Amino acid sequence: MTGVLDIVQRLGGPPARPDPAPAFLIVDATGDPRRRAAYRALRRRAFVEDQGLFTGDDADDYDDDPRTRVLAAVGADGTVLGGVRIHPEQGGGEIGWWRGSRLVCGHDRAGPPRGRIGAALVRAACAVALDLGALRFDAHVQERQVSFFARLGWEPIRTLECAGGPHRLMRWPVGRFEALAEATKQPLGGLVGALLAHDRWRGDDGVPVPGSDLIAATDAITPSMVERDPEWAGWCGMLVTAHDLAAMGADPVGALDALGAADAAHATRIIAGLRAGSDAFELPILGGHSQLGVPAALSVTGLGRAAQPVPSGGGRPGDDLTLTADLAGGWRPGYRGRQWDSTSWRTRDELRPMLTSVRDCRPRAAKDVSMAGIVGTAGMLAEASGCGADLDVAAIPRPRDAGFADWLTCFPGFAVLTADAPSAPAPRAGAAVTARCGRLTGDRGVRLHWPDGDVTTALSTGAVTGLGPALDERTR
Repeated sequence: MTGVLDIVQRLGGPPARPDPAPAFLIVDATGDPRRRAAYRALRRRAFVEDQGLFTGDDADDYDDDPRTRVLAAVGADGTVLGGVRIHPEQGGGEIGWWRGSRLVCGHDRAGPPRGRIGAALVRAACAVALDLGALRFDAHVQERQVSFFARLGWEPIRTLECAGGPHRLMRWPVGRFEALAEATKQPLGGLVGALLAHDRWRGDDGVPVPGSDLIAATDAITPSMVERDPEWAGWCGMLVTAHDLAAMGADPVGALDALGAADAAHATRIIAGLRAGSDAFELPILGGHSQLGVPAALSVTGLGRAAQPVPSGGGRPGDDLTLTADLAGGWRPGYRGRQWDSTSWRTRDELRPMLTSVRDCRPRAAKDVSMAGIVGTAGMLAEASGCGADLDVAAIPRPRDAGFADWLTCFPGFAVLTADAPSAPAPRAGAAVTARCGRLTGDRGVRLHWPDGDVTTALSTGAVTGLGPALDERTR
């Protein structure tokens, strides 16, 4: 975000006044030395001269951090009426931990009310923090301002000593994971729950075929992707199907595809992606159905074999959660922040150890990371296991070139979450990185544990999909 935010406050008396009410804008003043200096002057007056919280100056290392952002409230005549800064907390920008601080408003009685300016600055700071990828956004608030922040939706956490006086740690609730789960997964229970057997495979992406050792899994690709990026859609159709089978510990047998395309030229591009994926993931295409002269569509059904499939609902409270992910690669062009491509350039020999990692280590539970992202997938594995999940934020492996918030909510190419006893060996997956990064718990929902010992709620309930726990075979 550069330049002016979409936040304009028009303040003053009733609309019937002959003169327009005074207005101000919230602008990004990070790269504006004049406005930053005016903001610093307001801070010195408020925190040094008036309140005596600091001696001489209130400057600190955050002012010199190149990642710090400064927002200013600017009046119609260009005067800086107030400001606030947003900065990483203790180097935590890399893991989505940010803080707002040094909120200040001027004393001009002829200008807009200070409460209106302050509220606009706080709301703008929250928006910028989310833009920066904040998963946790804190503020150290003077006790007399706690009710003001609470009215703006902030939650009081605990008291603390700051600048020689009592303050309250307050936190803006970040709903990124809840929103993703609501958009992608939560309707499933109501839509298809009654169609599915309440067995130990409830919530899995694949299912054993009764009376055999066959595993079947079906995936459909978003029509818009098939339309605008057909080769990638074909590749992804094979990728997600191969990963669904691999997460259950199955060896690939083959796949069936059903595609629709406007014409033969479009179908040819989809098939090129299917052929490349079939070869890379060792999942031969056995047959399928194609139709021309229709809107773009693609689905792939995969078949594999597993004598003892690994369910996603086999975890128990106390089990370690382990993420195995290929961190190499980068954002797929056109899908930045949403789809990480770690597979399209890999050789078959490089991909094979990843796809056989669950089969070889046989954890109690496993689930490949889907469009719900790492946190959402942890919630689904926990839901199917009748558990909750705690994730250690700093222990989650992540690519150097991906924002952490995006990494936790994107489709990450190859990634699988496994749950097993703490003494069990971790999966071995070739070039992929494996790290124990959490545990299953006896309650519900998903919580994030931070380096300072604080815990925030990522998913407040255990009903990520609404399908509920799978049948625990130990109770049969």
